[in-house]
This record gives sequence, C-alpha cells and structure tokens, in this order.
Amino acid sequence: MAERSAPPQRTEAASQASTARARQWLRRAAGSDGHERHTLALIGKSALAALVAWWIAHDLMGARSPAFAPFSAVLIMQVTVYRSLLQSLRYVGAVALGVALQVLIGFLLGPGLPTFALVALAAIAIGRWRPLGSQGSQVATAAFFAFSTYVSATTPGDKLAQLSQIIVLVLVGCGVGAVINLLVVPPMRYRSAESGIHTLAHSLCDLIGDMYPALREHRLEEERTRHWRHRASQLGPIVDQVQAAVHTAVESTYYNPRRLLQRHRGRATFAGYRAVIDALERVTYQLASTARSLDQWHDGQDDDAYGGFLRRYGDFLATLAHITDLFGGLDEDRLREQARELCEAAEQAQRYRTRLVEEAEKSALPVGDPSRPYGILLAEATRLMDECQHTCDVLQQSVDGGGSPCA
Repeated sequence: MAERSAPPQRTEAASQASTARARQWLRRAAGSDGHERHTLALIGKSALAALVAWWIAHDLMGARSPAFAPFSAVLIMQVTVYRSLLQSLRYVGAVALGVALQVLIGFLLGPGLPTFALVALAAIAIGRWRPLGSQGSQVATAAFFAFSTYVSATTPGDKLAQLSQIIVLVLVGCGVGAVINLLVVPPMRYRSAESGIHTLAHSLCDLIGDMYPALREHRLEEERTRHWRHRASQLGPIVDQVQAAVHTAVESTYYNPRRLLQRHRGRATFAGYRAVIDALERVTYQLASTARSLDQWHDGQDDDAYGGFLRRYGDFLATLAHITDLFGGLDEDRLREQARELCEAAEQAQRYRTRLVEEAEKSALPVGDPSRPYGILLAEATRLMDECQHTCDVLQQSVDGGGSPCA
C-alpha cells in the first residue's frame, strides 16, 4: 500500500513554523550577545579557517592530501582562544605520535598486515595517555592515514616525505585555526557568566515565590512542602551548570586580545561574578534546609497559637524573593545602579528579619522544642539573611573596585 502524503495545509503550516523559528533565531543572534550569535561566529570562523587552510595546502604547497589542513583548522576551532591553543597542542602531539609509530614500525617490518595490527594496537594504547585529553583518538586516526600513505608510496624517500607532509599540513591547519580564532572576533564570554547568575537567581526566586504566600496563609500541606523540598534539591545541578558557565567565561580571557579593551572598560576580571555565584550557592543550601524543616512539620495544634510567626516568616521570605529577583536581572552595564538597589533590598530584609525575631519573642515560641520547627526556622532565617547580605556586599565591592561594602 502506498504511503499517504501529508495534507498540503499541514505541510505548509510546518514550513511556515520552521521559517518563523529560523527568523526568531536570527533575530536573537542579531539582537543580543548570546548563544545564537556565538554559534554564528563560530560557524563563520570555522568556514574561513577551512578555506584559508585549503588554499595554503592545495594552491601554495601542492600537497597530495591537502584535506588534512582544513580538517585540522576546523577541529581546533573552540569556544575560547585558550581552548583552541590547548587543543592545537594536543592534536599536533597526537598526530605526531601516530605518524611516528608508522615510521618506526613500518620501516622495520614493512607494509604487511602484521605491521598494521601492531601499529593499531600501539596507537590505541597511546591514545589513552591522559595528557592528550580528548585528542587521544587522533593518534590511531593519524596512524591509519599514515599507514595508507606509507603503502601507496613507492620509494623509502617518498614514504618519508609523504609522512612528514601529514605533520606539516596539520601544523598549517592548527596554525590557521588558532590565528583566525585569535584575531577574528575572539570569543569573550562575559555574558555567559551573567547568564549563569540569572539562571540560578531565577530558580531561587521561583521557589521562594511559591513558599512565602503559603506561609502567609499558613497552607503547609504535606504535598506542598514535599514539592518545595524536591525543588530545592534540584538547585544543586543548576549551581554546577552555572559554575561551568563562569569557568568558560574566565577561560575566554586567556590569551585574548579583547581583554585589553575590556580592562579599559573596567571588565577585566570575573572575581565579582564568581564571588556572587559562590554566595548564591550558599543561599541554595540554606533554602534547601528551610524547605526540609517545613516538610518535616505540618499543620497541627500550633495553627492558631503561632500563625503570626509563619506570616512574619512569609513576609521575610518575600523580601528575599525580591533580592533574588534583582540578581536575576543583573546587567553588566548597570551594575552600579543595581548594586545600590540590592543594598536597599537587603536593608529591608534585615528589618523584616528583626520583626520576625520580635514576633517569636512576643509569642513565646517553643524554640527549644526539637519536635517543632520554630527554632530551626529562626536559625535558617538568620543564615539566609547573612548569605543574602554577603551576596549584596560582594557585588557592591566588585563595583567599587574593593571599596567598602554596603551597610
């Protein structure tokens, strides 16, 4: 039975949707220094590096296997200049080892099948050498290409010349790739560090934003608090992703000529961003502890007697939600203004924490009773406030260039 073709209307709708998504992607690439623009830049630079490497290998050198050069140029085109240089060194080393194996074993044993087997075993074993990193597999790849070249060559001199040319072509490709990545819009990932803070802060804000209304209304059903606890446990992987994004951002400054321009603008270091993320990470720990404490205690005989405390706690968490919301909108072009706003928000949160303590004292809360959450919640409120205040201080210090933190 012949397959039925999709209705024309559905095909046209799918085509229009794909076109719309492509246009949105291009608009994002043109409008912001984000992932889309980085992707376009990497594609363009890779194509340019391949073109230049092919021209040198084919037109200028007249190499028999010119594809080694553009392949190498594209392979080492990385998201940062540092990674390009590092991968170039590893790749050249891997190729040199693979070719050297073929030279050593091939000239000793000849072009037979036992030679290939021995070369393969040695290359695969050497490829596991840790200093070669992700380029370890290139030892075997180079050795196999070298064996093919060795077999096809006629004289010993021709064999040696062709094998040596492989290494030269790889050096040309890596050199072209590294130079283009260094000189043509060298990647600078300040925005990735900023985006990492946005991601973590928004996650914190969303969780706190769900918690404080329920506390104000004293709605602590078991299903609700269990959900809070689960969401808090998911913050750890987000922190790891954010730390990785900041590491990439820091790495993008190594050997990068654009760093001089960024330093002139006061953006030569990520110390402030890294300290902010470290502080926000500690906030996630305290928030997870708070959610765990609430999950271990639910509605009971204290509903009417101590409802005011929970309302005050909700008010306090609302101020922390405002702080994390401000961190979720950090913009390196407005850091000074935003640091001032965060200082004011932290002062407000301190006032609400003071009111919370006063409410606990007025209500004679059983803070020493381990079966009730009040003592733990008060302690967590203090720790949360300390970490949020420290986070605001860190940002203010980075803006002031080491000046006094906000009060």
